[in-house]
Amino acid sequence: MPDRTAKNTVRFRLPKHATPYVFALYMATIMAFLMCLVITLAEFGIGEYYMENVMNAYRVAMPSAFICVLVVRPLVARLVAWTVQGH
Repeated sequence: MPDRTAKNTVRFRLPKHATPYVFALYMATIMAFLMCLVITLAEFGIGEYYMENVMNAYRVAMPSAFICVLVVRPLVARLVAWTVQGH
C-alpha cells in the first residue's frame, strides 16, 4: 500500500526485494559523480569546460559504477560480517 503523508499525497515505493538494486543505484550515482569531480579537477584543473568534462566522464563512470557495486556488494557484505562483531 502506498505511503500517505499529512497532505494526503501518495508516494510510490518499491518492494523490499528491490533494496540491493536501489542501494547500488544510489551509491553508484553519488560516488561516480564525486569521483568524476575530483579526477577531472586533478587531471585538468578548473577551467571553462570543467563541468562539461565532468559530465562526459560521468556518462561512462555511472553505468560502470552501478555494475561494479552490484558485483562487489556480496563480497563487501561478507567482509563486513567477517570483521564486525555481532553482524
